[in-house]
Amino acid sequence: MAKKSSIEKNARRRRMAKRFEAKRNKLRAIVHDKKLPIEDRFAAGLKLAELPRNSSKTRIRNRCELTGRPRATYRKLKLSRIALRELGSRGLIPGLVKSSW
Repeated sequence: MAKKSSIEKNARRRRMAKRFEAKRNKLRAIVHDKKLPIEDRFAAGLKLAELPRNSSKTRIRNRCELTGRPRATYRKLKLSRIALRELGSRGLIPGLVKSSW
């Protein structure tokens, strides 16, 4: 089980990224628009840099929903390999059969 603080920090980052997503997209569109004057684009880049770092999507870490494990996490199921094997062995994941011989 991961530390509660790490799990909460990641959840806080998710909430912040969702809150600032529209503003970030608008500023990023201005920065990448070649038709606008360079001064406006530069100003938009400065405003983008002033936003909180944790509001960026790239700072979000994919974690297991059950254990909070940060590595070896299947995106589709949002489970780590260990939790996936455990639930698969119990037959709790539809369509998943753990092989054994």
